[in-house]
Amino acid sequence: MRSTILGIALLCTAQYVTAQDTMTYVGKTLSNVDYHHGQLKPAVGTHNIQTFRANRAFPEHAGGLNFTYNHQPFLAYWNNKYYLQFLSNPVGEHVAEGKTSLQTSKDGYTWSDPIELFPPYLVPEGFTKPGRTDKAGKDLYAIMHQRVGFYTASNGKLLTIGYYGVALDAKDDPNDGNGIGRVVREIKKDGSFGPIYFIRFNASFDQKLAKFPFYTKSKDKAFVAACKELMEKPLQMQQWVEEADRDDPLVPFKRPLKAFAYYTLDNGNVVGMWKHALTSVSKDKGKTWSYDPLRAPGFVNSNAKIWGQRTSDNRFATVYNPSEFRWPLALSTSDDGLTYTDLLLINGEITTMRYGGNYKSYGPQYPRGIQEGNGVPPDNNMWVTYSMNKEDMWVSKVPVPVTATVTGNVNDDFSQNAVEIFNQWNIYSPLWAPVQLENNTLVLKDKDPFDYAKADRVIASSKKAKIAFTVTPKQTDHGKLEIELVNDLGQAAARMVFDAEAQILNKAGYRMASVQSYEAGKAYHIVLTVDVHTRSYQININGTDKGTRLFFQPVSEISRVTFRTGEIRRYPNADTPTDQDFDVEDADGMDNEAAYAISLFQAEKLN
Repeated sequence: MRSTILGIALLCTAQYVTAQDTMTYVGKTLSNVDYHHGQLKPAVGTHNIQTFRANRAFPEHAGGLNFTYNHQPFLAYWNNKYYLQFLSNPVGEHVAEGKTSLQTSKDGYTWSDPIELFPPYLVPEGFTKPGRTDKAGKDLYAIMHQRVGFYTASNGKLLTIGYYGVALDAKDDPNDGNGIGRVVREIKKDGSFGPIYFIRFNASFDQKLAKFPFYTKSKDKAFVAACKELMEKPLQMQQWVEEADRDDPLVPFKRPLKAFAYYTLDNGNVVGMWKHALTSVSKDKGKTWSYDPLRAPGFVNSNAKIWGQRTSDNRFATVYNPSEFRWPLALSTSDDGLTYTDLLLINGEITTMRYGGNYKSYGPQYPRGIQEGNGVPPDNNMWVTYSMNKEDMWVSKVPVPVTATVTGNVNDDFSQNAVEIFNQWNIYSPLWAPVQLENNTLVLKDKDPFDYAKADRVIASSKKAKIAFTVTPKQTDHGKLEIELVNDLGQAAARMVFDAEAQILNKAGYRMASVQSYEAGKAYHIVLTVDVHTRSYQININGTDKGTRLFFQPVSEISRVTFRTGEIRRYPNADTPTDQDFDVEDADGMDNEAAYAISLFQAEKLN
């Protein structure tokens, strides 16, 4: 999770290698940290979906969970369901008490409320760590910390795994190998759970004080066999290294590098990845590594997780934050799993961090997809999960094959083939500001004071274009819909607004200029004829010419159109203080809901 002196030293001393079997980024695109989206082209059709939204004062809006530090999610697909595990603390990282929860979904869009998997665990009074004189009091709870959440055994059992570590103070590490131990339980097909067992203790813990039995005490022979199988897999055990005893014989590579992930190449070799984009290759399925992990040439990644996998088209993808910060969330693809050539956007948004807390980082971070062996979604798309601000849980669906371009004209009539059209749009859909299909229209709703709904339509890159869309606002006295013409770098050239005073406006330099009024429930068919050479666009609404307006920013092309129910965000930035120690005002509040329906979108390239 957080950086250590060892990690910093590692960055300073890491060598670059050019061996043929080294994961390497050879593309020319780099992210720009001055923008939340990094000025990256989006992977076309990516859907970002919030699964859990923290709420301290009104936990009924968060499935009963009032913890506001939520982080480190994992994903699996089993029994025709998606399973998402994440851990929580009341306020901040490494500050007890810790627990782990589970969400499930049939389709990846609608998620259950979180269910407690591993409850808070009271540390035995007097517990201490080597080299420390302070001891656990009678009310110190454990911190949950795990780098792997699921294992699907060959006998069909789905295991979920957690780890109880100990942080004696807010700066102590719960994953220093001096904790309590790792726990496991079965997720059953009917949605129930088996009992909690310990599967591995730390040597620092007196097993006689354990609250849960050891897994071998289970009378379920298939469960015991699944646990034993898990511990016979070197690649699984490598994910335990940070929390395990530093000399644990189950862990093959004992250097406690952080957040191990892996995937298998066509030739059977395994690519391993750690924080800071460290990488190595194993030719014996994780028993040994060909070279001491070194930073992957060309990859930009700091003290945050990196994820990699084979995609359903037999290519490969990595997902990570390509900067020294935890934004944006991006994707790179490869034909062979070693040479990566592009850098595309998955999620370039940072919602307001509503609750301050220890070591809470801004941005979409800690991505994890579905690990090899933990299921294959029926849609063959790539699914990843991550936390936002170490506060809320998200998933992203990235269509496979991955592409950044659209060719030809666009004619999206949502009354025809609505689902197929919906899957060609990029959406950002918070729980309180969802983007969804309703009555054969694309509807953006918003009752979130700190976030917005957003839908982007990528179009063929054009210098001249005719762009048309039909919008029906559902109200006139609250809410906002901003519509922007955007280039490949995510820069807006023009902006039109349905505001909260029943006016349609356009941005004219510093000011907003009036175009006309609007009514609730009435459809507005807007046609924009765009010319980047003259930096202008003609506006026509419901057949009436509204004149020609200038861009507020020059661009060399238009490649997408954005619909957004709020103003663009530029906070945080690269100079924002690292730790937010305050809650925002009315952090738990909710606005009156606004809604806007899009029934038609067309884009014709004129040049």
